[in-house]
Amino acid sequence: MNNNLKLLLKILGISLLVAAVIFFAVRYNTKAYSPDDTVVFNNEDLSLEVFYNRPYKKGREIFGDLVPYDSVWRTGANEATIFKTNKDVMVDGSLLKKGDYTLWTIPKKDSWEVIFNTKMYPWGIDLKGLPYRDVDFDALIVEVPVSNLNKTVEQFTIYFEEANDLVFLALSWDQTSVTVPIKIKETPTLEASSLN
Repeated sequence: MNNNLKLLLKILGISLLVAAVIFFAVRYNTKAYSPDDTVVFNNEDLSLEVFYNRPYKKGREIFGDLVPYDSVWRTGANEATIFKTNKDVMVDGSLLKKGDYTLWTIPKKDSWEVIFNTKMYPWGIDLKGLPYRDVDFDALIVEVPVSNLNKTVEQFTIYFEEANDLVFLALSWDQTSVTVPIKIKETPTLEASSLN
């Protein structure tokens, strides 16, 4: 084998190794500041799941500053947030088919747009710091009101609550919270016709 080719292969191998070490070091470092979490809701035959990363407030002004108003947010840190449902559901009155979605939000002062997108992305933002979301893959967008909290939520938190035949997907951070009502889509029942 030619010496130039051997040298080129060694350089390429070392470059790949260095790139892999840097990638895993950055990934580990970001996870240390914004650890990932998975929340699950199970009831009868409905299963909902959210995988997300949980940044801390750390004395920062969150909404309107760190997370700008009227801009797409990856809804956490690091990877794009993922929402899964094993059944068709009604989200704030609109149909969302069973499947896996990336979950994006557009925080506003008085309401948030919550976006379910069918595309999976390698990370929440690109190298320019812009969200990866491609609007062509938006399956559903709902707008829900903001609730102001009396108590500060230090670490971004997503959780499920159940009340009155509904499941609420809640997102809370700093002194802001939004809840998205979810109901299993009811299938029409066939009524037996009366026989004469």
